[in-house]
Amino acid sequence: MPALGRTKTVAAGVALLIAGVTAGSLLAGRGDWADSCATGENGVIECASGDRPDAPEAAGELLNGTAYDLASARGTVVVVNFWGSWCSPCRAEAKELEQTYQATKASGVEFLGINNRDDRDAAIAFEKGRVTYPSLFDPANRLGLDFEIPPGATPSTVILDREGRIALVIRRSVLASELTPLVQRVAAENG
Repeated sequence: MPALGRTKTVAAGVALLIAGVTAGSLLAGRGDWADSCATGENGVIECASGDRPDAPEAAGELLNGTAYDLASARGTVVVVNFWGSWCSPCRAEAKELEQTYQATKASGVEFLGINNRDDRDAAIAFEKGRVTYPSLFDPANRLGLDFEIPPGATPSTVILDREGRIALVIRRSVLASELTPLVQRVAAENG
């Protein structure tokens, strides 16, 4: 094999190894969550109320151009959904999320979308007529990685308790019939 061919083969192997280690550690180890969170039969990761990890900082520009900081929502339950206009399951899930948002907002629940790996115009067009809650624009998926949501786990939904801690994580699309009771349960907790 010529030297250039070996170099390309080695480089490709190293890239796959790095990608595998990174994705594997995010999916399997759950990072800081490992000691206080468990995955149920339905794939929902639930964190024990006394040992919940703090959510990472999440601030930036909303799709409408205004600034947003998740810290300003402290004291309320926040449902954070990671989505992209390019994501087929996100299309089906959008109406389910909006339904849960409408059913829970009167009890002090806020929703925040985080649009990742997307074009702003496509994201704005996707949201129009689908959801009424705001979305941060995160084209590089930095916030997703901060929340330990791997790039291939879109859509994903994280429910934060009133103290800004991670209560539940769902790394797949979700129906309102599953999400609404989970959000209501966290909202009913004494903060």
